[in-house]
Amino acid sequence: MRIESNPIPLKERSSMVWLQCGSVEVQDGAVVLVDQSGVRTHIPVGGLSCLFLEPGTRITHEAVALVAEVGSLIQWVGEGGVRLYSAGQPGGARSDRLLYQAKLALDADLRLKVVRAMYRFRFQEEPPARRSVDQLRGIEGVRVRAMYQILAQQHGVAWTGRRYDPKKFDASDTINRCLSVANHCLYGICEAAVLAAGYAPAIGFLHTGKPLSFVYDIADLFKFEVAVPCAFKVVAGKSKEPDRETRLYCRNSFRKHNLLSRIIPTIEEILSAGGIPLPEAHSEAMPIAIPNEEVTGDVGHRT
Repeated sequence: MRIESNPIPLKERSSMVWLQCGSVEVQDGAVVLVDQSGVRTHIPVGGLSCLFLEPGTRITHEAVALVAEVGSLIQWVGEGGVRLYSAGQPGGARSDRLLYQAKLALDADLRLKVVRAMYRFRFQEEPPARRSVDQLRGIEGVRVRAMYQILAQQHGVAWTGRRYDPKKFDASDTINRCLSVANHCLYGICEAAVLAAGYAPAIGFLHTGKPLSFVYDIADLFKFEVAVPCAFKVVAGKSKEPDRETRLYCRNSFRKHNLLSRIIPTIEEILSAGGIPLPEAHSEAMPIAIPNEEVTGDVGHRT
């Protein structure tokens, strides 16, 4: 029997927990990780934004149901953080925000306004005038490559460019492996926030055609502030376990920069650049999945 409690708003949660080599179960109304020797480790899922399940991890149906009930996201990942599968949305989406996002993405002029707002937020300067989305994407790519080079010089790390193959994770050099791990940590947190606010991960603006296009859009706004520097610091420190150290650095960086409290307001700010009002929810729409009597949480189904 589980004890009923009010869900914790996303902005007040911890970022993530990585689990491996054990069985995730529900015992005495709580989620626990049971290792091969039978030792139980309690997992405070109600205070987490997402759980990463690595190879060697099993999870029961009851545990999945409880994690979804408290509004946390479960993600199945491979070694080094290479994503294999992500659980469905933890709760019901707000259809009004899905329609709002789709309208902005489908109108060429509105989409360009949103992309320009992303550029402005990321680089803290006005984007070049009279540039298309593709042109802005190209300009951004040049600046990002330069930022990688600057960080490599600052930390004394050999850098030959961002090169990696998701199917051959171990074939990459250490810095590219650590960058992949850092990026996937950030993608997990951003996906949890996108879903929490009731938006669709696949409907992107700068990125398109991928299941997580909008997640990549939002993650890029914070990547060089909270994730990429972690990878370079780990490699510069010549860690014996660079993948694990990168995750720990990212966890601490996300907490230091108050990332969870910033993502959803940033999404709202970026999308508002389109200049169209947010539509009202339809009268027949289902209510939010996790209601909160006090309006103190984030917009969306995790309030």
